[in-house]
Amino acid sequence: MGAFSPEVEQQFEELASGSVELVPAEDLKKKLASGRELVVKLGVDPTSPDLHLGHAVALRKMRQFQDMGHLGVLVIGSGTAKVGDPSGRNSTRPVLSDAEIAKNAETYVNQAFHVLDPKKTKVVYNGDWILSLDFTQMLTLMSQFSLARILEREDFKTRLNENKPISVHELTYPILQALDSVEIKADVELGGQDQIFNLLAGRDLMRANEMEPQVALTMPLLVGTDGTKKMSKSYQNYIGLTDPPAEMYGKVMSIPDELLPTYLMLASSYSIAQAKCIAEGLKDGSKDPYAEKHALAHNIVSTYHGSDAADEARASFKAVFAEHKRPDAPELALELTPNEEGLIYLPGLLVDAGLAQSRGEARRAIDGGGVKINDTAVSAHTYNIKPALAKDAFIQVGKRKAVQLISN
Repeated sequence: MGAFSPEVEQQFEELASGSVELVPAEDLKKKLASGRELVVKLGVDPTSPDLHLGHAVALRKMRQFQDMGHLGVLVIGSGTAKVGDPSGRNSTRPVLSDAEIAKNAETYVNQAFHVLDPKKTKVVYNGDWILSLDFTQMLTLMSQFSLARILEREDFKTRLNENKPISVHELTYPILQALDSVEIKADVELGGQDQIFNLLAGRDLMRANEMEPQVALTMPLLVGTDGTKKMSKSYQNYIGLTDPPAEMYGKVMSIPDELLPTYLMLASSYSIAQAKCIAEGLKDGSKDPYAEKHALAHNIVSTYHGSDAADEARASFKAVFAEHKRPDAPELALELTPNEEGLIYLPGLLVDAGLAQSRGEARRAIDGGGVKINDTAVSAHTYNIKPALAKDAFIQVGKRKAVQLISN
């Protein structure tokens, strides 16, 4: 095929923007030029109920396809979740029960529709075809791949080199998810950059079944609010799609300035042109990072909670941070039990008050200067306090978490 039309080139540029790998790029142009509705696949294993902005990166890319008239197929891994995706893992995933998978899947779909167009989305469950495979069908499927090919994936090579075990059932994962592409006749498959092996396996299996192979498009892993590690609940650096508006707003405001261009491109509902314009302004100094971060926070909160909630979250943030007002805090009656020395163990108090998830987290917050009692910062390594200081105290951890203790 010769040169492509300006419309196809423009669509291709928008769809390729922000991607890490696009294999093969020319095939995506050919599919777009065909003028037909493309089937765009995103496979998700419901291994946890809560999604964060990192999960939404691929959803946003699917929405771009939908806005151009294409069909997004959300493949819920009710079958593959029983195996567990080994991508990025240095150990075998635990096996989930059917009840856990069903519950997580329902939550995932509900949250995904904050981004996707329900009218252009088809939700399917790969357990419908994977769990019904008989022994002969399974053998036929497995014969399409060699062990050497499966062991090429980086996760398996690393674990082998480190003498870490690999269960045989894990080797089937990329093959089973590749079957999804055959079943739905995918034109394009989306995934994170750590998913490229799985996506290419789908191309291999489609080719083996004499089908036109899908295009593999991977997106970067979003860096978390700490500015260093990928966004993850385990790193406590995530912005959850179901976080309360004020908390979501505050978390966006906490990201380092250097991450702004990335979040504009991957996490906001700005157009590509808008995101690039703002990023260029940040680079040449014509845009104020603080103001743009406020606009980004409002944009993200509006996406998941609506504009009214975003307005309230912005007003609350400015009241607390710009005007140095205390954040709204619930009243809490706690029994203050002194230890043998007649003192209150502050990390334990913070956990009991719901201001920290563990005593270790509470100690780190204290040592980092993030804990205040009655608006006065607690000194590092101050873990025991006098009962009088805790009685009816206003206790704050960070800028957003606080409680007002009241006497029983």
